[in-house]
Amino acid sequence: MYSKYLKPSLDYSLAGLSLLVVSPLFLVITVLLIINNRGSAFFIQKRPGKDGKIFHIIKFKTMNDKKCENGILLSDYERLTLVGKAVRKTSLDEIPQLINVLRGEMSLVGPRPLLPEYLDLYNEEQRKRHIVKPGITGWAQVNGRNALSWEEKFKFDVEYVQSCSPRLDAKILLITIQKVVHRHGVNANNYMTMEAFKGDAA
Repeated sequence: MYSKYLKPSLDYSLAGLSLLVVSPLFLVITVLLIINNRGSAFFIQKRPGKDGKIFHIIKFKTMNDKKCENGILLSDYERLTLVGKAVRKTSLDEIPQLINVLRGEMSLVGPRPLLPEYLDLYNEEQRKRHIVKPGITGWAQVNGRNALSWEEKFKFDVEYVQSCSPRLDAKILLITIQKVVHRHGVNANNYMTMEAFKGDAA
């Protein structure tokens, strides 16, 4: 009952209110990133949502598109801009995903949407993470995020799907706010991307 009816209504209401409150900050960050990136302020990428349906996730673009002399993109560390570093460190790069929530593609709380190429690598248990909409934050994020192994992440994701409730969502949101404010346990170390998932056979 909660997941099907009340949760979507709460998501839409809270996302709309949040976007309204942060709209001045949203505008400032957008302008700064356009200048700093010398181009787009947004990073848009395909991600699987509920039932594996593909949607386009929206985030602030924290890295430029600089390439080496061979035309290959430089490392994440080398492409991370000064403004992008500050935005990612404070988790403000996630703000545009409120638009995904308003579109009905995401929830405020749920398993984080990963890459489409991982879909064929999940086992039956791991695939349960797609029973619900992906979230801006989730049970795995407040329990370690990139410090967790893939196995641990998926365990938390499935645990959330099986235990989804207003109380759990409220708990995750409150912990997320605390971690963001104190800048603890939410961002990846050294602002780097976690190692790719290679499936159980890896």
